[in-house]
Amino acid sequence: MNNEILYEVKAQRGDTLRCKGWKQETILRMLENNMENAEAPEYLVVYGGIGKCARNWESYHAIVKSLKELEDDETLVVQSGMPVAIFKTHKFAPTVVMATTNIMKADWPTFYDLQEKNLTIFAQYTAAPWEYIGTQGVIQGTFETLGAIADRHYGGDMKGKILLSAGMGGMGANQPRAMTMHGGVAIIVDVQEDIIDKRIKIGFADVKAGSIEEAIEMAKAAAAQEKPLGICVAGNAADLFRKAYDLGFVPDVVTEMCPCHDPLSYIPMGMDARQADELRRRDREEYVEQARKSMVTQLTTMNAFSQKEGCHVFEYGTSIRKECRDAGMSEEEAMTIPGFVAEYIRPLFCEGRGPFRWTCMSGDANDLSVLDDLVLEMFPEDKLTCKWINLARKNLPIEALPARVCYLGFGERKAFALRVNELIKEGKVKGPVAFSRDNLDSGSIVNPTFESEKMKDGGDLISDWPMLNALLNCAGMCDLIAIQANYSMGEAVHTGVTMIADGTDESTFRLEACMTTDSGIGVVRHAQAGYESARAVAEGKGPLTTDSIKIPLWWEPADKVTFGPGGGHQLRRASHFKED
Repeated sequence: MNNEILYEVKAQRGDTLRCKGWKQETILRMLENNMENAEAPEYLVVYGGIGKCARNWESYHAIVKSLKELEDDETLVVQSGMPVAIFKTHKFAPTVVMATTNIMKADWPTFYDLQEKNLTIFAQYTAAPWEYIGTQGVIQGTFETLGAIADRHYGGDMKGKILLSAGMGGMGANQPRAMTMHGGVAIIVDVQEDIIDKRIKIGFADVKAGSIEEAIEMAKAAAAQEKPLGICVAGNAADLFRKAYDLGFVPDVVTEMCPCHDPLSYIPMGMDARQADELRRRDREEYVEQARKSMVTQLTTMNAFSQKEGCHVFEYGTSIRKECRDAGMSEEEAMTIPGFVAEYIRPLFCEGRGPFRWTCMSGDANDLSVLDDLVLEMFPEDKLTCKWINLARKNLPIEALPARVCYLGFGERKAFALRVNELIKEGKVKGPVAFSRDNLDSGSIVNPTFESEKMKDGGDLISDWPMLNALLNCAGMCDLIAIQANYSMGEAVHTGVTMIADGTDESTFRLEACMTTDSGIGVVRHAQAGYESARAVAEGKGPLTTDSIKIPLWWEPADKVTFGPGGGHQLRRASHFKED
């Protein structure tokens, strides 16, 4: 088969079915949408350095064939990117169940060895479960993080402020546009100039500077005029961050979105992409050592920026702090700057909010516009959501199938999905809509150096919650469920999920359940950890919904808990203990 044809995958649009039902067809189009947005489709790499959607090309084509032949009462089983079985289940069971990168005693050498033996792949977040929607997928997280900084430090206004960051890959490319949507200025560094050119062409950045000095000059001029501007500059983040610091430049915000979670994807100082490829092939251990040395240099500079008055620095979930700690940096120095979830985003998680998204299977941009209008119509008092939708539809390009990320919360997601299903039934939306979310959602992940860092009850390491999320979503009749363990190798467990509206009564029945379970367990998780706002949401007293969750027993606040003879918490029945 011609490789050029093999590598070019585009998601099918329109109303032609290749499968035996719209559930299967929708999941197939989600897989194809991953490939249409992929950073390195020839390697099945979707984003994040090595995050793949299938084990190999043989597995990819076997998945496609299986989905086309799958009956409504069958379930496809996928193990780390390889289809391994089709079971007869029932029509309300998930269409696909998968598990990816779940490795005992995990570390990078173990993973690389298993990958080379063709036994696993790196799941990333939304790559393996076929839920990637392009750069837009993470942009609201960046936008809300910057908004939290603006609210806390700048009176809610980012105009005239400058962000210094790095990484213009599939996820990091969102950063310049997220900052300019706030009216601010961004300088984003990336070692690969071709990647920068691609992002400017797509529309996520505005201009390219020839040097860090030119970038700083351009940024200061734009900030002085309160003119939004997304600037990119080619170079290594470790080098250019240090150079900017030595020049005396003090930005308002500093972070980075380099692929630090995978040392083999991070390009060390002094190398271009070609030289990095050569060293990877020649000496993997030496490459990892050089990459981590560069990360230490980069984080050391970020720590230095954090000591400057008015400069707000955080880790944006790339695992740079963990990798630097593994490289020998002291715990205190490695963990100097905060992670963004613990510092800025957790209040949203308590409301069941998170990177929820929908993808229009018709491929028609008008379907996306109808759904944007619907959000504004249904939730006019939700200021966060209305502000975001109005900005997003104006500023964000469509990548492959039309899609939108939107931090709808508990109750809102279900109400929205059910109404979308009605619009499909009425013919006002042309095709099915797939609902998914990033894996760092409210109740779907544990990672003690990122999403579950500094939990109020100290439960940073408890991985029961994503497991419960997967079990509940399966019970809630979701269409695809995935259990994954990757990210900072061995330190994260998370789930991916897809739920489909196709205009049928069956979808109404399924969405009613799984749209409640998925974000609901996140509310419960945070309520049990002692977050009062989450408890209010669980009791139906939150700002977004009157939906409530039955809680048979509440934990008391940590400072009021007594201990039994076995060292465990001595629980008391709360006055509002509920019995059926």
